[in-house]
Amino acid sequence: MLQNEIKKCFIELGHFLKQFSNENYTKIDSVKNNTLFHNQFIQLIELSQSHNGWFTKENVCFAISSWANALTKENLEKWISPYDFSAVKQKNIGLILAGNIPLVGFHDFLSVLISGHNVVVKTSSNDQHLIKFLAKYLIALDNQFQQKITFVEGKLENFDAIIATGSNNTARYFEYYFRDKPSIIRKNRNSIAILTGKETKEDLIHLGEDIFRYFGLGCRNVSKIFIPREYNFDTFFNAIFEYQDIIQYEKYANNYDYNKAVYLMSNYKLLDNGFLTLREDNSYSSPISSLFYEYYDNLDELKKKLENDTEKIQCIVSKTSFLNSIPFGQTQQPNLWDYADNVDTIQFLTS
Repeated sequence: MLQNEIKKCFIELGHFLKQFSNENYTKIDSVKNNTLFHNQFIQLIELSQSHNGWFTKENVCFAISSWANALTKENLEKWISPYDFSAVKQKNIGLILAGNIPLVGFHDFLSVLISGHNVVVKTSSNDQHLIKFLAKYLIALDNQFQQKITFVEGKLENFDAIIATGSNNTARYFEYYFRDKPSIIRKNRNSIAILTGKETKEDLIHLGEDIFRYFGLGCRNVSKIFIPREYNFDTFFNAIFEYQDIIQYEKYANNYDYNKAVYLMSNYKLLDNGFLTLREDNSYSSPISSLFYEYYDNLDELKKKLENDTEKIQCIVSKTSFLNSIPFGQTQQPNLWDYADNVDTIQFLTS
């Protein structure tokens, strides 16, 4: 199957997904195979929260919208144009996917296929329906995908290389089990924001998107903020009050109640606004409904600290260009060329 054929199918998939970019849905008659797939996909979206309580309709549609925007001719060509695929020999690439947010493993799935390889996928039980549906759509566009896409339920076998995503604990298992295969093994990472105290209310509202989207379950969600001493939290709390409705979701509310109780029984000093607790902590990984903060004295010292902790950090959010940071509100809308853990997946797949 030629790369140009694969690219055209993913562009058409982008057109299909565009119809589900908001919760009201639209139907575009020119989209291929709509008669077969449009209503089925609506049903799947509506049922997503029954499959995974964290997968609300709003968050599923947000993930779909992000992929609809990414899968354009311009984006795909910009992404793959720097690479040389001429020496690629078709292999079977195994994927072990995470399931923390909707379609979290789709970039690896796309990368394997666009590189000319076959993909052997073991989905997470938390996100096993959406990606399989999109694979069916691709097969309907071009039956050659039937031979290139395999989903497995049990043990992953018959693969030449592996891309596996998990926790720090499972990563140790992956590294041992797949020690004889070329591999990318992804571990826990968290995202941070660096505040100076000069941010506008709009900046901090956008930061709220980075904190609360997907209930904070993604590695690109901000789980910690670095702030100057004497930082005034009032501006921060006033801005993120816009996200107060998140406490209406039972699973989030249960986590908020539990974590707050644990903190109080442990005599931690807390800041609390009724749906988010803030706690001073040196760690990067805060629990759901909680945000860690740490003071810094000057940006040069902070830069050295973050450079030493590179392997723990996925994204840095800031209004400045500090350590290639990204703007507020953009963590959950990465480009195709924004690789997880800063590991170039296409380079791995072409070598």
